[in-house]
Amino acid sequence: MVGAWNTLFGFATFAAFTAAIGDSVPYGYVVACGFSSLLNISVAFLGYKWLVFRTKGNYFREWARCLAVYGTGIIWGALALPILVQLLRVGAGLGRSAPYVAGALLTCFGVIYNFLGHKKFSFATANAVGIEEASS
Repeated sequence: MVGAWNTLFGFATFAAFTAAIGDSVPYGYVVACGFSSLLNISVAFLGYKWLVFRTKGNYFREWARCLAVYGTGIIWGALALPILVQLLRVGAGLGRSAPYVAGALLTCFGVIYNFLGHKKFSFATANAVGIEEASS
């Protein structure tokens, strides 16, 4: 449920930002991706923390790890988005709908990548990610 919510919320904010600035800013869909990502990371973090992995404490450390996981995905997405948009515009003739279709396709990849990153890194125990905790 959390993953479905994050996906729907994330794509909806991307689409809303794209609609709002897409025509007035060159490559507005890339800017929209950045703005929506900032909002979506925090919403997703809380859902994963409270409802999926149910970890206690460590808010800042886990949020920073979430940023690392999402950040790498955002970088690849921002690089792939203009290429995919052009391919869809030229190859599939999608025109103005190409950024939305490209965003949806990249979302599918992101769902898998982000879940695995959070499971293995963001919300993993310190020992599971090779971090030694200082004993008190």
